[in-house]
Order: sequence, then C-alpha cells, then structure tokens
Amino acid sequence: MARERDAPRVLDVGGGSGRIGELILDQGASRYVDVDLSDSMLGLARERLERFGDKVTLIQGDFLETPIPGSYDVVLAMGYFDYIENAPAHVTRISELLAPGGSVVASFPRWTWTKGPIRKLRYEVINKCPIFDYTRDGLSRLFAGFSSVEIRPGKSGFLLRATK
Repeated sequence: MARERDAPRVLDVGGGSGRIGELILDQGASRYVDVDLSDSMLGLARERLERFGDKVTLIQGDFLETPIPGSYDVVLAMGYFDYIENAPAHVTRISELLAPGGSVVASFPRWTWTKGPIRKLRYEVINKCPIFDYTRDGLSRLFAGFSSVEIRPGKSGFLLRATK
C-alpha cells in the first residue's frame, strides 16, 4: 500500500453508489470524492464507504455547477459521458480539477450495430434520456489540450486515459 502522502486523491464524476471508490480506497487512496446528481445513489455510497471515514466526501449536485474543493491526482468518469450533451465543458472542468501531472480515466460509448439500436430504443425512445456516442477522432480532439492521451477500443466503446 502507498504511503499516505504518496497515495492518490481521486475524484469520481458520476460515481453513484461508490463501487469503484471502495476498490480504490482498499488499494490505498488518501482521498475519494464522489460527485453525483442522484441522492439515492449517494445514499448507497454512504453505506458502502462508511468504513473509510473522513477519507470519503460525497457531493450531490451538477458536476459543472457544484463547488468541488481541492485538486485531484486522478479523475474518473466511468459511464458518465454516455449521457453528457456538452462534453467539452465537462472535459474542461475535469482539467481544472486535475493536479499537475494528474490523469483522467473515462469510458465512452461508440455506435455499434449490435448495441446501438437497442441503446437508442431503450434510452431515448422509451425513457426519453438522450445518449451520446463517440469516435476515436472525436475523443482525440476533445482531449487535445492534455499532454498525453491513450485511447483503447473495446467491444462497444473506448477507455481513455489522458494526462495533464
């Protein structure tokens, strides 16, 4: 386990129930902040992460508008950009919250003929929730201001790591 002063400070954007936070804290993170719109999801996170005490901060609110104190070594946005209409504003805010040399790790869905039509029907038509898809070139442009960007394709999306 990392020494406390070397342990990363992690911000989880749209972290919901804190599942990833539990793993990160178990691995020695010094700080974990989960910002999410859903108070009920943060209630689940509160229960799940209670044993970590003051290493955890849960913030209910809109990521672009809610004050988030500090800077972070790692910002996570897993499953977050699926529903984000103005991705550039969110990437800018992530960059502002990253410490020098910090990294963002995020997942991005992409259109596939096997999952795309089902996602569109399920989210947009039935649940009236817009969804967004990304391309490798689009992600490269979106994160052009970072010093390094690594994009890994998966079956139905991309995993990205960008360093400030």
